Amino acid sequence: MNLNGKVAVVTGGSRDIGRAIAIELASQGARVVVNYLNSEAEAKTTVATIVEAGGTALAVNADVSSLEAIGQLKDAVQEAYGDTIDILVNNAGGLFARKTLENFDETFYDLVMGVNFKSAVFVTQAFASMLSKGSTVINISSQAARDGGGGGSALYSASKGALTTFTRAMAKELGPKGIRVNAVCPGLIATKFHDDFTTDTIREKVAAATPLRREGQAQEVAELVAYLASDAASFINGNNIDINGGLAFS
Repeated sequence: MNLNGKVAVVTGGSRDIGRAIAIELASQGARVVVNYLNSEAEAKTTVATIVEAGGTALAVNADVSSLEAIGQLKDAVQEAYGDTIDILVNNAGGLFARKTLENFDETFYDLVMGVNFKSAVFVTQAFASMLSKGSTVINISSQAARDGGGGGSALYSASKGALTTFTRAMAKELGPKGIRVNAVCPGLIATKFHDDFTTDTIREKVAAATPLRREGQAQEVAELVAYLASDAASFINGNNIDINGGLAFS
C-alpha cells in the first residue's frame, strides 16, 4: 500500500478515527492535510506525530459544514501542495447529543446533518476539480446507516444513511473520470465518541454480541482506509464496507 507522492486531505483528522487515518496514510508515504474545527491541540499532536515519524503533514482549521470555510480549506491545500490531490477522506462528523424525535429542533437538525452529510457533499464538490484519474474519495459512514443506530441517534443515523447513498451516486458520477468513491462503515470502535455518548453497559453488551467479542480499534479502520486509497483497491468502487467484527453484514 505504497502512497508515496500522494496528497491526502482528511476532514476531522485531529483525533480518534480521523487521527488514525491521517497517521496511517502518512506512514504509507502520503502528504496529509489534517483538517480540524475545535480540536487545535489534538490536530497539532497529530501533525507532530506524523512529522516525528518522518512524514509530512499540515493542520488546517475549517468548519466543513460552511461553504465559505470549505473554500478556505481548499485554498490552504493548494497553497501547500499544489492543484492536485489524490485522496479525500470525508471523516468529519458527530452525534452531539442523543435526542428522540420529540426533542428535535431545527438547530439540532442543521447541526447534525451539516457536519455529517452536508460537509461531505460540498467538500467533495470543492475538491472534485483537484482529483484526477487514479484518485479516490473515501467517506466515513457508520453501521448506524444500516440499522438505525442506538437510542437517540435517529438524525445521526439518517445523515450516515444519506452518506452511503451519496457514495454510490458519486461512484457512478466520478467513476468515468477514473475516480473511485467508497465508504467505510464502522461499528463499535473504541473512541471518544463512545466514551461521550455510549454507556459502559451498552458497550459491553454490544461487544459481547459481536462474533469477535470485542470493540474495534481506530487503527483497524485506518488500515482499511489506507487499503482503499491504494492501487491495490483499484477496481473497488461504490462500496460501503462494513468493519464491525461481524455484528452486521450484507
